[in-house]
Amino acid sequence: MPTLCLFRHAKSAWDDPTLDDHDRPLQARGERAAVLMGQFMRQRDIRPDLVLCSSARRAQDTWTLAATRLSGGHALSVERELYLGGDAALLERLRALPRSAGTVVLVAHQPDMQDLALLLAGDGPADDLARLREKFPTAGLAVIDVPGRGWRDLAPGSARLTLFATPKSLV
Repeated sequence: MPTLCLFRHAKSAWDDPTLDDHDRPLQARGERAAVLMGQFMRQRDIRPDLVLCSSARRAQDTWTLAATRLSGGHALSVERELYLGGDAALLERLRALPRSAGTVVLVAHQPDMQDLALLLAGDGPADDLARLREKFPTAGLAVIDVPGRGWRDLAPGSARLTLFATPKSLV
């Protein structure tokens, strides 16, 4: 069964008002959270075959830092369309994935990540679903089991949330 990991970028810096939103870096707290979430993924034996990452600097920096804690190789696709494209666009991108992609990590933004997670998760632990409905914080990670024969079958309410972790929930 394929697995989807929705990984929101870590906390970004707002220090430089001249920077375009797309180019904002992580702040120190965000850097620490990205590393922590990478360690958590390693502990949970999450090994992506493919990482789809928004082209925004903060998303790429988040994945770069998290990936330092993971072993093994994975394909990385940095895509502009994942930058604030909406949950429907993210869902269409996921439906186009090849069957060979067993575990996929999607690194993107709010509100798209929360909207997509809630759209897909028809089932899961009640406490995780409740926390997900309330907020999908920076560096949050939702792990979702994909139903049926795979990515093409991904539809609203068809998947199962298996866990929802945040940096705060890990410390």
